[in-house]
Amino acid sequence: MSRGRSGRGRSGSGTAGERDPAGIGTAGERDPAGIGTAGERDPAGIGTAGERDPAGIGHRGMGPKSKNKPGGKKAEKKEEEVKLNEGDEAEREEAARLEKERLERERMARLEAKYQEQKESELGELNSLEQKFLSAQQWKMEYREHEKWEHYLSCDGIPDPTVPQEINTFMSLWREDQDEDVQLVMEKGEQVLNLIEKLQLLLMDTPPNEMTAKEAVQYQESILELQDLLHQKYNEATQHLLKTASMYEDSETGNMQAVIKDKNVTFCIWVNLRKKVRFKTHVFSDAQHGFDVPKSLVLNSAAVRILHTRYDHVSPLWLQCQGLPDLEALESKELAEHPKDNAEEPGEEEKKAREEPSIPAEEETCPAGRKRSVVSLKETSNNMEDVNETEEETEKKSEILDRSSQEGDPLAQEETRDKEEAAAAANFVDLQRLMPVGGVFHIDALQLPPQVMEVNDWTMVELVDVGLEVYPYSPEEAEDATESIIQITLRLPDSVVYFDSPVVARWDPEAQQWRTDGISNIKYEAQEKSITFVMGGFYTVALLQDAHLNIPYKAWELQPTGVDEALLVVTTHLATIQIQIKGNQCMLSAVVVEEKDVLSHIAGKWMSPLALRAALKRAGVNIFPGEYSHNYVPVTRKAALAEVKACQQMALLAPAFAFASSRWNGAAGPEHVVFKVREHLEADSVQDNNWSLYMFNGQKAQKLKITETSEAFSEEIEEDSEFHSTLYHLLKDFASKAAMDKVEGASCLFMDVVYQLLLTTRVLTYS
Repeated sequence: MSRGRSGRGRSGSGTAGERDPAGIGTAGERDPAGIGTAGERDPAGIGTAGERDPAGIGHRGMGPKSKNKPGGKKAEKKEEEVKLNEGDEAEREEAARLEKERLERERMARLEAKYQEQKESELGELNSLEQKFLSAQQWKMEYREHEKWEHYLSCDGIPDPTVPQEINTFMSLWREDQDEDVQLVMEKGEQVLNLIEKLQLLLMDTPPNEMTAKEAVQYQESILELQDLLHQKYNEATQHLLKTASMYEDSETGNMQAVIKDKNVTFCIWVNLRKKVRFKTHVFSDAQHGFDVPKSLVLNSAAVRILHTRYDHVSPLWLQCQGLPDLEALESKELAEHPKDNAEEPGEEEKKAREEPSIPAEEETCPAGRKRSVVSLKETSNNMEDVNETEEETEKKSEILDRSSQEGDPLAQEETRDKEEAAAAANFVDLQRLMPVGGVFHIDALQLPPQVMEVNDWTMVELVDVGLEVYPYSPEEAEDATESIIQITLRLPDSVVYFDSPVVARWDPEAQQWRTDGISNIKYEAQEKSITFVMGGFYTVALLQDAHLNIPYKAWELQPTGVDEALLVVTTHLATIQIQIKGNQCMLSAVVVEEKDVLSHIAGKWMSPLALRAALKRAGVNIFPGEYSHNYVPVTRKAALAEVKACQQMALLAPAFAFASSRWNGAAGPEHVVFKVREHLEADSVQDNNWSLYMFNGQKAQKLKITETSEAFSEEIEEDSEFHSTLYHLLKDFASKAAMDKVEGASCLFMDVVYQLLLTTRVLTYS
């Protein structure tokens, strides 16, 4: 082949008699692909001008446009370099990630090894500090003994309710006392109420190792007997007042009305002397209670009494004597019932609780078969009518069931029985969900006893052997149904906060329960603080409120305010409660509802934590979850180990550290509690943004890397921190010497009060 003609060589092709340095090319040009013609580039790498590409792609100028553009190969090369660099970068990042994980695992292994190594010594140091709780228990035991001795030396005539001989003698002497003046009975009643409260606090506060089961039963029996005796004396005083009713005749109506009250009791008594139909409605001006009685009652010699006791001696005794929650026993029971699901839906839990009710520990220790006795004043006759009616209905239904059984249909019989039981149970009040507040209203129709007559200078009265008698009122005898109803208007006590319309319930003495049937047309006036309702008879009634209106909490905070002083603030959706702690007592500082201070009658009084809890619950402000509150509140139930240990160690550290709720507590699951902590030596020494997050499961404590504003929850430990077996040692790593000195020098009584409040409010679970 001659030079200058295009052609193909063994190893390439060339033109114009010049040789390409690479062995193939055109005059003065280099084909990057190694094969080409003058000034041209074959995209496939082989071909000449106007010839078909052996690869089947095309002729000159027929390839893809992008590859025919000037500099296209450079772009492709750059793209390959970028991909190569990206691949290298991804490999480097993956390698860095693996290295970081390796280092983190090594770091965690070192921290875990150190945690295990220090665990025994740390627990030993903590045990030494926890001796303060035992010291507090010892102090309280000695204080109770000292009080008994001081009472013995005083010889003031007031019995020691823990001594059977003294309390029995006291009750016997009062039963024999014939002085029936209402004012004197009320004065004596205050003394009796103090004795009852003392026994209740002993049952709640005394550790099991200091009180035998026999003593507990004895105290409970004494409480019931004192309650019954007090109500008997109220009845005797009422009867004495009714005997002299004609002496207090009202000039306008011709009837008698009286209101006698003190801080514990209010007597409202109306006597129908003139039997005028137009005076069937009456309002006690001094108490704001009123009634509208049926015509049949107005035309007969009868009296109406509304006895309001600001305490509750009607509800079961266990409701009045609930002590500190036994979280360890509760946790073991919960695990047995729900081994996998610790956060079951409230509706399902409530259903199970109702289907399988369990008796609280306080009720179990009551004597077998013990029921409250009714000394003199029996329930109204219409209650008996209700019972008789129920018996008749039961007999009829039994006959139907018998026929059904004879016809060979046992399933229908069982189904009917289940429906009847369910219908009856639906009317009973669940005292785990609802709680009586504001005391009890005993509303009775009474038989008017023989009246006192004045003859010359003599006062004569007919003596009768029977006590106070119930008027035999029968609603069924009325021709008109509207004439059989009784309308009652009650002025709600100012000492109680009603967050919603209260539930009106009547006491069933046979079933020993509150029930809601037989009461209708309820009208609640929040501004006037009154409630009006209609009853089919005369009943003992109570106003109940949802026990969990203020649970769960929005937030809580515990901060020291001085030497052995602290402030616990619990914020709910409806109220803000501030409790001041000092020494071995606590005090309600304020309860704010809709920017208004309420419960001024409790605020400012120093008392024990259990006494404060009882006072707040009576006032309708319940921030103390019960044993079954998790059935009604959707919360993550914390393990008892984590909750109890955290409360104990927070109490130990409370003299120098502030604690507060964290939004991540629920996200941490049932085995861990999460809360905020900061050192707090002076009131104005720190700002809110100085909080740190800590997590604790009862055995291992760690400082978390996340903050309250983090996007998601993470258990990642703070970089400059370590694992510890106690909160005390974890905070010690970051605390000042002054803070730890303050902790070690704090009073054991102060720590014990803080622990009791944290345990009764259960802020680590219900927030």
